[in-house]
Amino acid sequence: MDLGIAGRKAIVCASTQGLGFACAEALLREGCEVFINGRDAERTERIAKQLGSAHQMSVKAIAADINTNEGRTLLLAACPEPDILINNNIGPPPSKLESWDEAAWMHALERNFFPGALLMRAVIPSMRERKFGRIVNITSAMVKSPHPEMGLSAAARTALTAMSKALARDCIVDNVTINNLLPERFDTPRQEFMAKRMMQQEGITRDQARAKIAATLPANRLGQPEEFGQACAFICSAKAGFMTGQNLQLDGGSYIGLI
Repeated sequence: MDLGIAGRKAIVCASTQGLGFACAEALLREGCEVFINGRDAERTERIAKQLGSAHQMSVKAIAADINTNEGRTLLLAACPEPDILINNNIGPPPSKLESWDEAAWMHALERNFFPGALLMRAVIPSMRERKFGRIVNITSAMVKSPHPEMGLSAAARTALTAMSKALARDCIVDNVTINNLLPERFDTPRQEFMAKRMMQQEGITRDQARAKIAATLPANRLGQPEEFGQACAFICSAKAGFMTGQNLQLDGGSYIGLI
C-alpha cells in the first residue's frame, strides 16, 4: 500500500534505539525526510548514517535534549515545519509510592508530559495552515492499565493523552490528526532493563527472565519493534486522515477491558 507520505518531513524524538528507531525506519521506507533525535551527538550521527545507508536516503541527525527548552529549540530549528511529529521519551523506572516525592513527579512530567505538549504547541499551527499534519505520541499501556509501580509514568502520560484528545477534536478539520500508540513488552533496551531487574530480584537467568516477561502476554512473546514502526507509519499516512484522538494498543493482547 502506498501510504501517500513520500517527501513529508518527519521529526522522530528519541529515535536512536528502540521504538523511536523503529518508527524512523518505517517512515524512511515510505519515503519521508526523517529527522532523528538523541542526546548523544556521536551516537545520533552514527545512527543517522546507518539508517541513511540502509535506505539510500539522507537522514538528518539532531543532537538535542528534548527535556529542555534549548533542546526543543534546536530540534525545531532543524525542521521548523514538520508534517509528522513522533513524540517519544524514556519513562521513569518502576518505583514505590514512598519514593514519589515532588522531585520524582517533576522528573516524570519533564520527560513524559512537557516535551510532547510543548512540541505540539509549536508545530500544530503550521500543520493546520498547510492542511496536513500527523502527530503520534508513543505513550504506554500503563495509560489504560496502570500498574502499582508505574504510577509516575501512567500519570504523566495520561496528562499528555488528555491534552491530545482535547486538541484532536479541534485540529481534525484541517487534516491534522493526533493519536497515541500504547506499547507493552516490545523487544527493546527497555525490556532488557526490566529483565536485568528481574534477574537481580529473583536470582534467575536472562533467558528465564525474558520468558517470564513474555508469559505475561497472551501472545506469549515480545513484540518486535518493526511491528510497532509499521503501525506508526500507517497512522501517519494520508490514508488515516479520518482517525484522530485514538489510543491504539500494541500489547500482545494483554489489555483485558472491553473498550
